[in-house]
Amino acid sequence: MGKLTSSTSLQWLAVLAAAALAGWGAARGQLSNSAHGRWLLAALVALAYLVFCAVTVLKHKRRQREQERLWAAADGAAADDGIPLLIAFASQTGFAEQLALQSAHSLRKGGMAVRVLPLARVGEDDLRSARQALFVISTTGEGDAPDAAAGFARRMASAQAQASLADLRFGVLALGDRSYERYCAFGHALENWLRRRHAQPLFDPVEVDNGDEGALRHWQHQLGVLSGHSDDADWSAPSYSRWRLAERRLLNPGSAGDPAFHLALTPLDLPAPAWQAGDIVEIGPRNSDVEVRQFMQGLSLSGLPLAQALAGRMLPRAAGELDDLRGLDGEALLARLAPLPHREYSIASLPGDGSLDLLVRRMRQADGRPGIGSGWLTLHAPPGAEIAARVRANSGFHAPPDDVPLILIGNGTGLAGLRAHLRARAAAGRGRNWLVFGERSRAHDYFHREEIEAWQAQGLLERLDLAFSRDQARRVYVQDKLREAADTLRAWVAQGACIYVCGSLQGMAAGVADALREILGEDALIALSEQGRYRRDVY
Repeated sequence: MGKLTSSTSLQWLAVLAAAALAGWGAARGQLSNSAHGRWLLAALVALAYLVFCAVTVLKHKRRQREQERLWAAADGAAADDGIPLLIAFASQTGFAEQLALQSAHSLRKGGMAVRVLPLARVGEDDLRSARQALFVISTTGEGDAPDAAAGFARRMASAQAQASLADLRFGVLALGDRSYERYCAFGHALENWLRRRHAQPLFDPVEVDNGDEGALRHWQHQLGVLSGHSDDADWSAPSYSRWRLAERRLLNPGSAGDPAFHLALTPLDLPAPAWQAGDIVEIGPRNSDVEVRQFMQGLSLSGLPLAQALAGRMLPRAAGELDDLRGLDGEALLARLAPLPHREYSIASLPGDGSLDLLVRRMRQADGRPGIGSGWLTLHAPPGAEIAARVRANSGFHAPPDDVPLILIGNGTGLAGLRAHLRARAAAGRGRNWLVFGERSRAHDYFHREEIEAWQAQGLLERLDLAFSRDQARRVYVQDKLREAADTLRAWVAQGACIYVCGSLQGMAAGVADALREILGEDALIALSEQGRYRRDVY
């Protein structure tokens, strides 16, 4: 006889239960009048109950095995050290688990090996052996951990000495409800606990208020950066408004780097959305007319409405992929092609400026083509073109509420978010500002030089440190400028200064964090973060 599977076991137990219940029903009237009959009747009832319990246990175990299969690492290549990325979730309603599995799917599509676990099952060995980890964390009630993660929360609160996690790089997706006073409290508590154990953040925590789709798209953007697979379709499409490309100006002619542009967008849909310094704009990119025309010619298709629709879709280029699409009508073709994913940019202006300004560098894809978003904005969209855009609040990078000193650190097009803060501070007459900015060369890459030097002359920029890395034999970066000014930095922080960092995640953000730890100390930097005085908008 072959081995019984859980499915056949359930079937046999169901048959036994049915037989027991049928026997009970048939015999109840005949047996209930005698003592022997009552004993037999009780035995049948007990048998039926035992069978019911066994069926329930087997169903639970089967569901658990199915869950384990969903959580297990699959369809991806592990990192060079052979260790998969860990995704841990703490869920009260199941939403965090759903997002964890969705995140794992996105990373696996980018070729990464992923292991998914409930936070309650994450042990010290899991944390010490992981090199990268993502935590999808719900907060319940007034800042509490989900029920299933209560044990992990007790471990976090323990005074017992815990080993360093210096080899771990992590990210946190914090789910909460802003109507509660302790918004996303458990997610932030986990982040601070990891930082105290010397784990380093891959990016700043992403807060999600009641399932906010914009924040989830930002999380998806971070997943794309992490996996190098940034062309995955958005989990939810932004609701764009219409803007006009009013200005596009090259900022670095003659630079050895990729071209960077100042862009100005003006609203076509009124009233225009409001924003403040630190906020983000999501752009709906389009394919170039040339790409769409070549794609349609390859499939022997024509028609302006179809071309307009294809401009917003991911267009396959490989011959095999095109062959699969031949013979489809327009509607069927569009159903097969994913929409182009959005792209995010820091806003470099204020609503009172009359335009939504951006600083965008033209990036290159692996095959040499311009980036999906930057190619559209800096190359393919003609002046005056309609741009699909949506303003998204980025509360984690909003200005400090009081007139405190502000230290702004950034490189390259990261100047965008810092420029908006400086414009807001200048409008408010707050002059205790210190800008530390880095780029390649003073001659070609000093973005918005006239404006910055005017602020300095007007007393609105108390200190300016510039790091042009290629202007001397020894490369100099913004973190080097911080070390040179260590005593001044400590004095500003002692006077209540906030530190804001905007720019590239790889290189600059990590280098700045290392320098700040050296100058201020690990505990002081964590305390600044907890107080909202150390904030980053890095990408």
